[in-house]
Amino acid sequence: MDAKQHVIDKAILAKEAVRKLAIIDTNTKNKALYAMADALIENMDVILEANSKDMQNGKEKGLTKALLDRLLLDEKRINSMAEGLREIAFLDDPIGEVVKMWKRPNNLKIGQVRVPLGVIGIIYEARPNVTVDAAGLCIKAGNAVILRGGSEAINSNTAVAKIISDAAEKAGLPKGSINLIEITDREAANVMMKANGYIDVLIPRGGAGLINAVVKNATVPVIETGVGNCHIYVDESADMDNAIDIIINAKTQRPAVCNAMETLLVHKNIAEEFLPKLGEKLDSMGVEIRGCSATQNIIKSAKQATEEDWSTEYLDLILAIKVVDTIDEALEHIYKYGTKHSEAILTNNYENSQRFLNEVDAAAVYINASTRFTDGSEFGFGAEIGISTQKLHARGPMGLKELTTTKYIIYGEGQTR
Repeated sequence: MDAKQHVIDKAILAKEAVRKLAIIDTNTKNKALYAMADALIENMDVILEANSKDMQNGKEKGLTKALLDRLLLDEKRINSMAEGLREIAFLDDPIGEVVKMWKRPNNLKIGQVRVPLGVIGIIYEARPNVTVDAAGLCIKAGNAVILRGGSEAINSNTAVAKIISDAAEKAGLPKGSINLIEITDREAANVMMKANGYIDVLIPRGGAGLINAVVKNATVPVIETGVGNCHIYVDESADMDNAIDIIINAKTQRPAVCNAMETLLVHKNIAEEFLPKLGEKLDSMGVEIRGCSATQNIIKSAKQATEEDWSTEYLDLILAIKVVDTIDEALEHIYKYGTKHSEAILTNNYENSQRFLNEVDAAAVYINASTRFTDGSEFGFGAEIGISTQKLHARGPMGLKELTTTKYIIYGEGQTR
């Protein structure tokens, strides 16, 4: 199968579909989303069988525990995927929303209206739930989608994409609304990156290598979703028991995701009391600690942190810890090593909390809460297409409105200039 022709054929189908999708009524889109959700549940056995092949292949290829966790589908996760589609159906349709309207002195009425982006390409790794989340969000926002997942999930993605695409078409959406690239070699992704005129925007979801490759090589516009080297800073005024609960959640609740904490910064004035309690708890949870010399003096089991550790997104039960002298040192460390994803301060000092909010440059900045909340569902958006760490158009969890653009509409009465 020729990779270029395969991608272009899918893109042509998507372009034809998006003309109809852009004007399809909300009820039809919602009907399709509910049908897609029902089809996932009805065909759960088919999905689980396909996923078991991917899991077996992944184990044979030596995929890490974190990647296998992302790849795994079970009954609970499939139900969650279906529920995500139903939540999207429940959300307000952004298409056609009048953002603003005004009248000029010459009586021209000018309005700004929300419209779809068009054909959206998603290049992603491992997580087959992205196939469902991306398709659902794109459809509700009037976009056609071209999905290119990684080779490790090809069986799962093929099964899921066929199930939801057939259900959507039967419910009234045009053929080509949901498209899966079935070629897993890099050439297919390279073609998508250069498919100007066919694909309106690309969104990469995955590790740093994938995201950087798309950003550097694509000529199609890219919305950059981010690597999550997320930090929590424990200020000297923090409630220690509360801080331990938040840190354990941020690191261990699901370590293989981009909003999990990777580096902990602790003020020196509480380090001697706080770190032994935390270290004991982390050790019981199977977390490997890599610390600065001050951390190693307090937590004897900690390994020596290297320069590379401060900039690493582990996606695993590994945590880098650094003792800092001041909040300024914490802010400087985050500025130097952070990826502008999610950062948190744990403090009872109002002035320090506001400094942290104002001075940290990230998509999401927290006071006294876990970074794990940076998520479309937790923010009330339903499913998400990814967490954008860029500064243009969309930033943070990308829900429906972030998958739209606007156009100006002008009402005249014969005016000339």
